[in-house]
Amino acid sequence: MAAPLMPKATAVWLVENTSLTFEQIADFCGLHPLEVQAIADGEVAIQMQGLDPVANGQTTAEEIARCQADPEARLKLSPQAIPPQLVKHKGPRYTPISKRQDKPDAIAYLLRNHPELSDAQLSKLIGTTKPTIAAVRDRTHWNSVNIKPRHPVGLGLCTLDELDHAVARSLRGKAPPVETVAGSEESEPAET
Repeated sequence: MAAPLMPKATAVWLVENTSLTFEQIADFCGLHPLEVQAIADGEVAIQMQGLDPVANGQTTAEEIARCQADPEARLKLSPQAIPPQLVKHKGPRYTPISKRQDKPDAIAYLLRNHPELSDAQLSKLIGTTKPTIAAVRDRTHWNSVNIKPRHPVGLGLCTLDELDHAVARSLRGKAPPVETVAGSEESEPAET
């Protein structure tokens, strides 16, 4: 469950300004009930300024009143208090200088182990250019002598989810290979 912003300060305010139980406050703030009791006793967060969850929009006064009337009820965060999920942008990624020399190794690994990936997919996955991919494939890269195929996830150039998604996407349009069973050829009947 998502906890409010600055949970201890919120717990201090709720202890001082409401008649909620320690369990209700602990459940809302993501703290242990004994920690909330220590706040109430003045052993923890002695000089901490309380943070009003109603003023911050983390809950409503009606929600607090509802929970004060029913000790079994639990406070809930307002939907607007939960921060929106980060959206991954589709732009080019920055690769640190220390990882740039690892790109040809990752390209060699993917060319050897995942030949179904297109150059465009490799380019997007690793963050490189098509001429670099062609140079590694043709062994005309300026450093082709020192290229050792290494897994791009281990190098930190992509995540395993991105790699799996790219492989699944490239295999989506292709039919699965038909396997033949050994010994299924017709043999001549044995003579008796």
